[in-house]
Amino acid sequence: MGKPLPRVVIDTNVLMVSISRRSALYWLYAAFLEDKFLLCVTNAIMTEYAEIMTRHMGADFCDTVLDLIQSAPNTRLISPTYRFNLLLDPDDNKFVDCAIVANAVCIVSHDRDFRVLQTIDFPKVNIVDTRQFRALLLGVEA
Repeated sequence: MGKPLPRVVIDTNVLMVSISRRSALYWLYAAFLEDKFLLCVTNAIMTEYAEIMTRHMGADFCDTVLDLIQSAPNTRLISPTYRFNLLLDPDDNKFVDCAIVANAVCIVSHDRDFRVLQTIDFPKVNIVDTRQFRALLLGVEA
């Protein structure tokens, strides 16, 4: 039995820019497709993914990506029953709640609003950017 896959929450903007094969961040989406980590989502996160992707990439593309995410063996649907409200932006709290309930190793985001998590000792939620996440997946220091 191998090492358990890290549980990860990915912010909408990071996921969206990683999907295109032409993106410098495509390695992240490819790592998901290759079962390198467990993607933890909630219904609210999936709804946000759908709204933003549809707006920027079109409904057909969005449907394809979301179907893939929902049917992937390395996707975990999380159902938080408590709202921690650790961030000022209520739209971002769904990612924090998911990460806490899923016992995720991190939230991958470039959103500065998540930085406040670095000052909160409990519950501890690690926030990393894509460079740090790549290092985590490769098992090296960022």
